[in-house]
Amino acid sequence: MTIAAPTSDWKKIVRDTPYSFSKGASKNLAELRRWVLLSNGYCEFPDRHVFFDQRGQFLTWMDNEDTGIATQEKLNKIRLQLHQNKKVNRWIEGSMSTIGYPFALSCDQPWVDIRAAIDRVKGITPDSKVWGTWDGVKAGTESNPISLEALVGLMFQHRNSQLVKPIDTLSLRLFVAQLIIESGAKKHVRSSDNALGMLQLKPEVLNDCGIEKRFYQHRMAQVDCAVRLYVMISRNLQPVFSSVFGHLEKAKQQALFDILLVQSYHSGIGAMTKLLTDTEMGKAAQYFAEHEQQFSAEDIATGMIFHNLGRQPWGWESLYYVLDIMIVSKSLSAHDT
Repeated sequence: MTIAAPTSDWKKIVRDTPYSFSKGASKNLAELRRWVLLSNGYCEFPDRHVFFDQRGQFLTWMDNEDTGIATQEKLNKIRLQLHQNKKVNRWIEGSMSTIGYPFALSCDQPWVDIRAAIDRVKGITPDSKVWGTWDGVKAGTESNPISLEALVGLMFQHRNSQLVKPIDTLSLRLFVAQLIIESGAKKHVRSSDNALGMLQLKPEVLNDCGIEKRFYQHRMAQVDCAVRLYVMISRNLQPVFSSVFGHLEKAKQQALFDILLVQSYHSGIGAMTKLLTDTEMGKAAQYFAEHEQQFSAEDIATGMIFHNLGRQPWGWESLYYVLDIMIVSKSLSAHDT
């Protein structure tokens, strides 16, 4: 049997993928991410990888080998087999530092413990409850602390009520899910690029909010600043968004705006503006705007990012970001039932 030569660059797979393939891709990818985040499905055991194609469709899974090198060899062997079995029309040999195709997602993400984070925000154990004050708002007492979710709710509603135009589009549950994805709902967290606290805010952003350095990781201060940041992002995003998607039916338009608003928190309003209007990056948005009846709001948002993977700053973490937040949001809802 002649062994097919691999395609040289995974980004070519992305660029060659028809926009129409985004139909249903959000649901497909969300299922994979749910397995990873909640350690279920084919990710019930962490020492596995799951394979998926350019539509986000699950293809197969494999158990990892004892070493990284051996695991990588096995990944490539299965990629070739999937190609030979006509499950995909191309394949890419991956390495420890490069992405292969079909794409593979590791089930082992030890920094992710969604269930523990949900218990933390719900105040399941006494040591996870909190109390404090900020800007005239009192949340619990030392002798009667409250859950982090209740504390966030108090501060969120307080700041939102003071706005001339409240952020009606950002639900509290989505906000709580976001801080779980950002930090695992932990207070003293610092990222590699110096984002701080449970909402991973940069020092310059906290400073712009008028927060003193000693309060940078104060949880109520973080919520306060994040709400203000959302106000600014929403104000800047709305006219650009409306110029592209203003013709969508109201409910669908609102759903898409909500998703892109959360994504803008992660990637920045400048990057989102390019995703909507740039000559090259904006091609996907223009296509989805023209053919919007074929796609859900989630598919449009996912497709806009997928078709720009590999272009700064759009990486795989951006693709998964809002999907993960929506998964956690649903898990929070299920926890209350």
